[in-house]
Amino acid sequence: MDVSSKLTVYFEDPFWVAVYERTAGRKMTAARIVFGAEPKDSDVYAFLLKNWCGLRFSPPVAAGRAGREINPKRAQREAKRQVEAHGTGTKAQQALKLLQEQNKTERKVKSRQQREAEAQAKYEFRQKKRKEKHRGH
Repeated sequence: MDVSSKLTVYFEDPFWVAVYERTAGRKMTAARIVFGAEPKDSDVYAFLLKNWCGLRFSPPVAAGRAGREINPKRAQREAKRQVEAHGTGTKAQQALKLLQEQNKTERKVKSRQQREAEAQAKYEFRQKKRKEKHRGH
């Protein structure tokens, strides 16, 4: 028999609420706990230890599978797509990344212009040398 449990704490205006779900086999039950102010992890843990016997769980319902098993490679591709769409890190990290990308494009433009100028100078030097060679005839 597969047994698992999950605790989710979220803000439901104007209170903080915790939902404790426990799944045994193919049956799931849930209990809702209302906190006043935002609870710390230690507060939630202490509450569960103290009031475990008093929790009122819902009647068991058929627990549908959370979803079919997904291929790990597909999951990795989807995660990559989501990261590309939203980016990673904090706002400060995103700003620094943007600055880095701008510097990179500027550096590419500058180096390309420098390469083209060097190639042009080389070409002109060769042309000048050819003219001097044939000038004496």
